Amino acid sequence: MTQEQCTHRNNVQSSAKPHVYKVGIYGWRKRCLYFFVLLLMILILVNLALTIWIVKVMNFTIDGMGNLRITEKGLKLEGDSEFLQPLYAKEIQSRPGSPLFLQSSKNVSVNILNGKNQLVTQLIAGSSGVRARGKMLEVKSSTGKLLFSADDQEVVVGAERLRVTGAEGAVFTNSVETPHVRAEPFKELRLESPTRSLYMEAPKGIQILAEAGDIQATCRSDLRLESKDGEITLDARRIRLLRLPEGKASPSGTTTRQTVYEVCVCPNGKLFLSQAGTGSTCQISNNVCL
Repeated sequence: MTQEQCTHRNNVQSSAKPHVYKVGIYGWRKRCLYFFVLLLMILILVNLALTIWIVKVMNFTIDGMGNLRITEKGLKLEGDSEFLQPLYAKEIQSRPGSPLFLQSSKNVSVNILNGKNQLVTQLIAGSSGVRARGKMLEVKSSTGKLLFSADDQEVVVGAERLRVTGAEGAVFTNSVETPHVRAEPFKELRLESPTRSLYMEAPKGIQILAEAGDIQATCRSDLRLESKDGEITLDARRIRLLRLPEGKASPSGTTTRQTVYEVCVCPNGKLFLSQAGTGSTCQISNNVCL
């Protein structure tokens, strides 16, 4: 290229306007960016406000959340608490001076398992009642005295008095061992066996005492008083033997208007009346002892 051509080209380039390249986002892109930034700021403010509101409502603190507090001894709940899943705890107790309530719409069950995960003791409180299952049941007083215990072998009542307030009294299908049976003051004591026999046995003796009333023994068949080594004593001001059969008197030994009788005993133990005479009339022939 000649010198004249180079000079002409430089003059042409210098006479042309220089090109300016713009750097950045302009137009609708810029407006969209500002809109998204503003929307993000609004979402951040709303999220921050909701977080502060949740923290305020749920009462989040360093020690816990709401009614739940984390202490050195464990978790502390204040007010009513509801558990939707099983709760595993070593100990559950109420605040000092406040009761502990366990409430359920169905059953409240307490299960005790052994090392093999087998059920050994169970307590169920439901709408149908309270059921307990275990090897032994014990009820003790505040002083540690045994009040009631039950197992497979026996049931023990350790209280000083067993009181039955039902109108029909107490029903026992088998034998009963007790040192004392007493009714309440001004109440009657009845020992009754409607369809079977009633036996009262003691190694040393049986005492039946009614200090302010009568003693009545009634049976359908025979009433037997037996003493093998001792005697039977009837000690009273007046002894009445009602409905005794009357033996036939001898015409020579009695009069027709005789009104005095003597009590006679048959060899089999039966008692009967015989019109008294100058001598004993119990040896007369009669059919009472048959």
